[in-house]
Amino acid sequence: MSSGPVTAKGAATSRRILDAAAVEFAERGIAGARIDRITAAARTNKAQVYGYFGNKDGLFDAVIADRADQLMSVVPFDADDLPGSAVAMYDENLRDPQLVRLLTWLRLERQPTGSLGRATDHEPKLTQIARAQAAGRVRAGDPFDLFTLVLSMAFSWSAASIVYAASADEPEADHERRRRLLAACVRDAISPRTAPQA
Repeated sequence: MSSGPVTAKGAATSRRILDAAAVEFAERGIAGARIDRITAAARTNKAQVYGYFGNKDGLFDAVIADRADQLMSVVPFDADDLPGSAVAMYDENLRDPQLVRLLTWLRLERQPTGSLGRATDHEPKLTQIARAQAAGRVRAGDPFDLFTLVLSMAFSWSAASIVYAASADEPEADHERRRRLLAACVRDAISPRTAPQA
């Protein structure tokens, strides 16, 4: 597998491939996705896909990393405002539910248990949480478990929900009600005063 495109034209082709593959994988999963459809949508050929990404699994991994990076650049993580981070994540999932669908396929087809990300992906966030805990601003507990809890709450109405998947087309009053509830629940969950006494 190549280290990636080295020219502006190559970078543009790689971007088209990633964007087309994200749509294909989100709609059809890993097993159902077809490189032929991806290359047609990206206006390229299989040789470029394989040259940049190695194989379909490599392309899927690159799509997951790309979409996760995009999400994290749009929704900054702030351990001192976990309720705000959760609400921002709710809003971004409404705006673009594609990453949630991709992660759902990853969970279904490849990794039914354990963490979906590499441990190093979470380290900066876990360090922020640990610092907030040390300063008494966030309840005691394993930082990874708290991070997981906040993310799970933020994704409660996402495409991965087993109860109800919200859409951007719903009335704004519904979204506002959920945002208020989400922020309040995250605040209660992470508040040092709600920690059980040992």
